[in-house]
Amino acid sequence: MYLTGPILATLAVLYAAVLGAQTYAPYGADVAIGIALGAASIAAMSLALVLSARPRWAEPLFGGLDRMYEVHKWLGIAALALMIGHNTFEPELENVVRETRLGEFASDIGEVAFNGLIGLILISWIKRIPFTRLELPWPIWRFTHRFTGLLFAVAAFHQLAIDQPAGLDGTLGLYLNALSLAGVTAWLFMQFVAPYLRPRAFVLENIDQHGMVAEVTLRPEGRALRWRPGQFAFLSASDVGMAEAHPFTITSAPSADGRLRFAIKSLGNWTRRLPERLSPGKRLRVEGPYGRFVFRRRVRRQVWLAGGIGITPFLAWAEALTDAEQQEIALVWVVTTRPEAFAAERLATIAARHPGLTVHVMASAEDGCLTAQRLIQLVPFPLCESELFYCGPAGLRDAVVSGLQATGQRPRRVHHEVFALR
Repeated sequence: MYLTGPILATLAVLYAAVLGAQTYAPYGADVAIGIALGAASIAAMSLALVLSARPRWAEPLFGGLDRMYEVHKWLGIAALALMIGHNTFEPELENVVRETRLGEFASDIGEVAFNGLIGLILISWIKRIPFTRLELPWPIWRFTHRFTGLLFAVAAFHQLAIDQPAGLDGTLGLYLNALSLAGVTAWLFMQFVAPYLRPRAFVLENIDQHGMVAEVTLRPEGRALRWRPGQFAFLSASDVGMAEAHPFTITSAPSADGRLRFAIKSLGNWTRRLPERLSPGKRLRVEGPYGRFVFRRRVRRQVWLAGGIGITPFLAWAEALTDAEQQEIALVWVVTTRPEAFAAERLATIAARHPGLTVHVMASAEDGCLTAQRLIQLVPFPLCESELFYCGPAGLRDAVVSGLQATGQRPRRVHHEVFALR
């Protein structure tokens, strides 16, 4: 995992805390702690909003958008904890500040922002309702998530306009104002600019249904998208009432005509409605590409392990293989039943053209669960001399990797994406 981005984000939050404590240290320990926690909370929330805007320049620092979103989530959790701490150690400065109406208003409105942000961050954090099997519906989660930036703007106004002691060092204010401006700007950009600026227009050329998986082929209407095999993009179809963008891996290798192919499994309301509402000729919008789970040509021996719909990046990788490739690659695709392996024939055809690629489809209902020992038998070279690339349920990955570790066949490196929609 790339640590540069997470380290920089952590340092930015810690710097706000240290700066807050130093600035207010003359007014007592409780005041210094309260200000430090509040400043760190503003910094964490600002950075969370910046990362939510999906800035391309930040992806290399974090190792991909999936890990950026992981840091975004933990920044939100940290902001929640810090806000509660700030409210617990609420700074008492009435005796050392000259109160103004604006300052009193900022104090009152800060309480509104505090309570509102706690509620929204909790909703954003909790995917499944505690002690039940009920999941918070995605539309509700997404709708409430949109208001986070608005309440943060109120909190930013609170820290800007609250009454302060005379002669206070202005460094803390400048730092927090800069972060707040970045956070609010990022939120405004995502709400009102990005939906019209970023996506590109595509036309649905073909849609094939394979059980629960719909394969869609899109043709660019204007400038084609440039991507690397394994990257993903966000799809939306406002013409058919599906304007909310969802991420899917591009399953085709880059081509001169710019056509894209996606394999979309029915896992929720949005994906379930997709094949019903789409027909050839319909327009879709595509934003991307994102992600850094891409084909590594310099790795001599590779194991590609896919669980279910996790085959999608490896389809693009396999299609991108050329005659010049000299890697030894073993692709193992784990499905529940063989009919779920919708691209098995396509992969077999590709493997026939590339002697270095072997393909194995395992149906757990017939062949049993994949174990580390079984994987060792399927791969035609020692796993300890290879690198493992995984896409699928985390449970399968953890079980296989721990099993390989126990047998002394742990790969040199294990690569995987941690992306989840929420």
